Amino acid sequence: MAIVGRLITKFNTYYADKPVLTIMITNAVLGGIADTVAQTLTAIRQRAVRKPGGVNKDDFLAINIHDLDKKVPWPAGEIIPPSKSLPPPFDFERLTRFMAYGFIMSPVQFHWFAFLSRSFPITSAAALAPALKRTACDQLMFAPVGLACFFTFMTVAEGGGRRAVSRKLQDVYLPALKANFMLWPAVQMINFRLMPIQFQIPFVSTIGIAWTAYLSLTNSSDDA
Repeated sequence: MAIVGRLITKFNTYYADKPVLTIMITNAVLGGIADTVAQTLTAIRQRAVRKPGGVNKDDFLAINIHDLDKKVPWPAGEIIPPSKSLPPPFDFERLTRFMAYGFIMSPVQFHWFAFLSRSFPITSAAALAPALKRTACDQLMFAPVGLACFFTFMTVAEGGGRRAVSRKLQDVYLPALKANFMLWPAVQMINFRLMPIQFQIPFVSTIGIAWTAYLSLTNSSDDA
């Protein structure tokens, strides 16, 4: 707990001096952690399906990760590609893309949260209604655009063109948006209602480790 307290103190100090840069670095680090988690889960699935007999009932993580493939099935011959075609143990270029996206998007998030704070101020007399308005505004306006930006950025960064972006959005955008609406309204209500403004983006990014790992798996599931 003492370490956490020191980290919070350091964060507050840096945030007070350079808020946008502090958020950018924090988001880049958390985005890297999220993609590392996603790549680890992918490796678990690949090891499971390559075992004699394939995935069995004891491979809980592998079974759940493998369910993602059902949305965008891989060709039968590519579920276990030839050894010479297997990806490296860890894709550092992919990690860099996720860190870059978190870094680049942070100023947009910072100004968006500041806009919500100004537009729907939370006071001791009025807290729940403004938090609901912030959440609704965030989910109906920012979330759909943010998801489109994510898949577009990742596809272009991977070398894809307009057709690849269009195909990516057609295949994975709506399922990801539905998943977003299952998770983020509740998270944002807690965030806007309870978190001080300087911790709102880090809170979202911390919860977002699991979300970004999901997006990473979704984004890569269409790359077969």
